[in-house]
Amino acid sequence: MPTIAVVNQKGGVGKTTVALGLAASAWSRGIDTLVLDLDPQGNATTGLGVWDPPFSIDQALAEERPGSIAGLRLASSWPDEPSPVRVPSVVAATPALAMREPQLLTDPIGANDRLALALQDVSHELVIIDCPPSLGLLTVNGLFAADRALIVTEPGAWASDGVSQILRTVERIASRRSADLRIAGVAVNRLGRTRDARYWNEQLRTDHGALVLDPIHLRAAVPEASASSLPIHALGARPGAAEAAAEFDHLFDTVVPELGSTPSQPDEVPHGV
Repeated sequence: MPTIAVVNQKGGVGKTTVALGLAASAWSRGIDTLVLDLDPQGNATTGLGVWDPPFSIDQALAEERPGSIAGLRLASSWPDEPSPVRVPSVVAATPALAMREPQLLTDPIGANDRLALALQDVSHELVIIDCPPSLGLLTVNGLFAADRALIVTEPGAWASDGVSQILRTVERIASRRSADLRIAGVAVNRLGRTRDARYWNEQLRTDHGALVLDPIHLRAAVPEASASSLPIHALGARPGAAEAAAEFDHLFDTVVPELGSTPSQPDEVPHGV
């Protein structure tokens, strides 16, 4: 199953927004998707409409137990219609996850692959891992569990240096794994219409070439969907929603081309917001 780690050591670039956008594209196609929230802030968890979860991904990292993810999955509250949508599952994050990383450091053998072990024999069509804004053991676990890494950045000063840093990290982890781990690309998020944004976007393309994918533009509909715990595809006629959904669909097709081409948009889903 394709397993995408959405990563960057820098906070505030919109990793969770991109992870939820990919999940929304999968939702609109009826793809059985599991989202793993490795960020103690838990924004992917609440973006999927899960509040006060009874258990979390912290329990999967607490011990070396194969397949433990299977018992920690929760259904999101995203709409389950119209056809062909399929509600994604989530393994939630809570603030307690912030204490797990220093505990992992005490493992004398190493705790890099606990998440990979917890995913063993767990079957979904797609797994999306929302990693925290750091290069610590939580992110390392996400990368050890994934077969591809999607780097998310914003078009701003020092963005290219940050991309270079996470690229080196992914390459180092790939060299230590028996299974393949590859770069899926660099997703430029929240590209605005300013001259400054265009300049830094071009700088990213100059520095990283074909790794830089077509951007996700800055639109109010995207954070509105997350704040409403809805997929962007369910906002219907809201200004910018269809355009944003199309950009996430294009990103999805680029990152996981084996899961099919862009579908027609589902009808608007009432959400009472």
